[in-house]
Amino acid sequence: MDILKNKQGFICDMDGVIYHGNQLLPGVRKFVEWLAEENKNFLFLTNSSQYTPKELQQKLARMGLDVDETHFYTSALATAYFLDSQSPGCSAYVVGEHGITNALYDKGITYNDVNPDYVVIGESSAYNLEQITRAIRLVNAGAKLIGTNSDLTAPAEAGIVPACRALIAPIELATDRQAYFVGKPNPLMMRAGLRMLGVHSENAVMIGDRMDTDIIAGIESGLDTVLVLSGVSTRETCEEYPYRPDFILKGVGEIPGK
Repeated sequence: MDILKNKQGFICDMDGVIYHGNQLLPGVRKFVEWLAEENKNFLFLTNSSQYTPKELQQKLARMGLDVDETHFYTSALATAYFLDSQSPGCSAYVVGEHGITNALYDKGITYNDVNPDYVVIGESSAYNLEQITRAIRLVNAGAKLIGTNSDLTAPAEAGIVPACRALIAPIELATDRQAYFVGKPNPLMMRAGLRMLGVHSENAVMIGDRMDTDIIAGIESGLDTVLVLSGVSTRETCEEYPYRPDFILKGVGEIPGK
């Protein structure tokens, strides 16, 4: 099939598609080399808010892949862009790693743990009860609750780990407020990706390992969709959803042959 090979734009998730933790997945090197050889426009678009594009570039470099920093876009960058567009010069109480804190700082959004405009929750390895309690009190005092992404879990080398939506759930429950999630499947992030690629949705494909974020994001944005079975979703769990990907592959290494 030439459908995928003829696409000009490729938006590709990272966790569970390109790597697990610090382990490159089978076929990824072949796929990335094919993208370069065929002069495809491609973007690694990740719901993780932990890392900056430069750190993601260096992570792939340590695995032996040379990809320019401009090919990365994260939910942290999307969140910072969204808050800046909604409320320039705002402040936020942030629970997360340096990926989200750096992105907010670059947009002039200041840290505020007293009376912030927003409470922003991303992935964090240091997530604790003190942070949850402060976030609850600030949201009850009027701060708006923002999640960098709506992933419940994320794949890692040792297995599944809790992701942003799982971490924000206690705050939602305790405040009776619903968070606004910026990352996939929010069309805001997909539209940003298409703008960066400079291609129309009809000439682009979304590749991911999750039905509930990657595949629905692609469908709702008008892209062809590829589910790879190297991460979270399986052929069996696909049947639980009322929508289907256009293609189901074992991994991205199969794409150059499709």
